[in-house]
Amino acid sequence: MNNKNGTRFTKEFKEMAIARMMPPNNESIKSISDELGISEQSLYKWRQKARIEGNATPGNGQTSDRWSSEDKFLVVLETYAMNQAELAEYCRKKGLYKEQIDAWRSGCLNANSGEINQTKRLSQELKEEKRRTSEIEKDLRKKEKALAEAAALLLLRKKARAIWGDQEDE
Repeated sequence: MNNKNGTRFTKEFKEMAIARMMPPNNESIKSISDELGISEQSLYKWRQKARIEGNATPGNGQTSDRWSSEDKFLVVLETYAMNQAELAEYCRKKGLYKEQIDAWRSGCLNANSGEINQTKRLSQELKEEKRRTSEIEKDLRKKEKALAEAAALLLLRKKARAIWGDQEDE
């Protein structure tokens, strides 16, 4: 990547900028861009590349409880195989709490169970809607038959009057 003057950034410089986006600094891309004179677009590209490589890089100035799901998931991935000592060191280094990571891990592990419950609920709602639609269609058919019968009776009455005359006047 080139800066605004057209010179290339070193790998170390990019890593330093990305590290500022990561915990515990968690600086916003705008502030890093303004301070270092790097385009925000370059920083976004570097952050995206770091995320693809599996690094949590919020870069939004938010506290860890307001991070995106993607960043929380990446922290869970980074810490999943760590023992207690490694996790404690990681938390100190990143400015996180073990309880936060535990909660994020639990959320990740239970993420698909909500979909199963939602699918069951939607299936039940669909079944209920089909039943209601069937009842409404049945009721509509009854009303159409009754209307057709009433129309036929009126037509017969009209024809009877035309043939025999108006019997009501007598």
